[in-house]
Amino acid sequence: MVETVRASSQKLRAVIDLLRSNKSWNRQDERWCKAAKVSMPTLKRFWRGHPIRQEFFRDICQAVGLENWEEIIDNSPMQQKAKISPSLGYDDDWVGRAELISQLSAKLRGGCRVLILTGITGIGKTVLAERLAVELQDYSPESFRVNFDHEERADFASVAAQLLTTWGETVTPENRQEPQQLLNWVVSRLRQNRYLVLIDSVEIILAGNAETGWSDFQDRWWEKFFQSLLSANSCESRIILTSQDLPGQLEAIGLGYPKFWYCQSLSGFNQSEQLELFEKTGLEVSGESSARTYLGRIGAAYEGHPLALRAIAGEMLNHPFNGNVAAYWKQYGHEVEEVEQIQQQEEIKSADDEFRLDRYTRSLQRAVKQRIEKTFERLAKDVFNAYMLLCFGSAYRRPVPEKFWLKTMERLGFDREQQLAALDALRDRYLIEEEIVNDNLLLRQHNLIRSTALFHLKNWNNSSR
Repeated sequence: MVETVRASSQKLRAVIDLLRSNKSWNRQDERWCKAAKVSMPTLKRFWRGHPIRQEFFRDICQAVGLENWEEIIDNSPMQQKAKISPSLGYDDDWVGRAELISQLSAKLRGGCRVLILTGITGIGKTVLAERLAVELQDYSPESFRVNFDHEERADFASVAAQLLTTWGETVTPENRQEPQQLLNWVVSRLRQNRYLVLIDSVEIILAGNAETGWSDFQDRWWEKFFQSLLSANSCESRIILTSQDLPGQLEAIGLGYPKFWYCQSLSGFNQSEQLELFEKTGLEVSGESSARTYLGRIGAAYEGHPLALRAIAGEMLNHPFNGNVAAYWKQYGHEVEEVEQIQQQEEIKSADDEFRLDRYTRSLQRAVKQRIEKTFERLAKDVFNAYMLLCFGSAYRRPVPEKFWLKTMERLGFDREQQLAALDALRDRYLIEEEIVNDNLLLRQHNLIRSTALFHLKNWNNSSR
C-alpha cells in the first residue's frame, strides 16, 4: 500500500505560508509544481490538508525550502474521527460553526432527545450532524445512520427492523408485519442504551414538495414513534434529524416536551467563515486587496451558502483563472450583482435590522441552483471529459470507491490518464466529495449536484437517441 500523509492546517499557515511568500509564490504556482515535479491537483490537495503520497509531500516541502518536511505532518490518524461508526463520514474541509456546535452538544448532553437540523439543500445539515457525532463520542460511542435519500424503503417498520438488526436483534418476517411491536422494541432499546442515531433527508418521508414545503409524515407510525420517544419517562439515546423543512407533526409533539426536543434552522456561513472557506480551498484572502473585497461580495450575495461558495472557489482556482479572483470577477461579477439585486428587491429592511442568513427566499434558492447549473455549463465547455464523468457518475446513489468512477470512464472509452485527469477536475471544482467509511476512501455527489447531473444525463440520453 502506498503511504500517504497530510499537512497540519496550523503548520500550513505558520510555516509553509511564510516560506512560499518569501519566494513570491502563490498557493497554486506553476513554478512550485515544476520545482517539486508534481501536478497542480496534487499541490491543491496538499493545501487542503488532504492525504497525498509521502514522496510528493516531501518534494513540495523541500521545493519551497523546508528540509525538515516531517515537522508539518498531521500525526493524528486520518481516520480517527471517521471511525466513530461504519456509517458516518467526516468532512476534512470543515470550517466555522464552533459556537453552534458547542451549544447543540450541550443540549444533547443534557435532556434533549431529538434534535432536528433544518435548512435548504447544500447548507451543511448533514456535515453538522456528523460533526456533532464526533463531539459526542464520549457520551455516545455507538453511532448509526439512516439516510432516506439512499433507502429503498422509508416506512417506519422497515427502518425499525434495520436498526434492530444492526443492534444484534433477530427480527422475523412476522415481526416486520407488526409496527406497534417494532415501535415498542426500538424505543425500549433507545431508552436503555446510549445510541446516537442520525436520520438524514427526512423531507423524503413527508408529504409535500420543494415549492410548497413539507408537512406531515407519509407513514403515521413515524408520528407515533416520536410521540412515544418524547413522552417516555427516560431515554439514554439521542437522535439527530436533518430535513429541508420542519415536520409539522413533530413540531406539534415537541411543543409538549420542550426539554426533550429542539429545532435548529441553519444559516449560511458568516463573513469570517466565508473567508475561512475560501482560504482553505487555496484562495488568497489576506490583506485589504480587491480580491478580498470581491470574495466578500460573493459570500454575502449567496448568504454564505457552503456548496455554492465551494463551486465558485473551484472555478476560480482552475483554468483559466488559476486563483486570480480579480479576473474571475471581471468575467462573472455581473452574476453576483444580479443576486445582490434579488436581495434588495425582496428584503426591505432598515440599516438597524439584523441580517438574518437563515431566511432564504425562494428566489435566492433558485439563484443557488442556477449557480450550480452555470458551473456545469462551464465544466462542459472547459473540461468535457470531467463533465461526462459527473453526469454518468450521478447513477451512484451512495458513496462508492474511486475505482467505480474510473470504471465508468473506461466504459466510455477513456484511457487511464484521461480518467484520472477527469476525476481530479471534479475534485478541484468541489463537484464530488470524499468521505472515509470503514477506513476506505469513498466518493459521492452532493444531492444538489447529483440532481443537476441527473437532469443533464437525461438530456444527454434523449439527444443521443
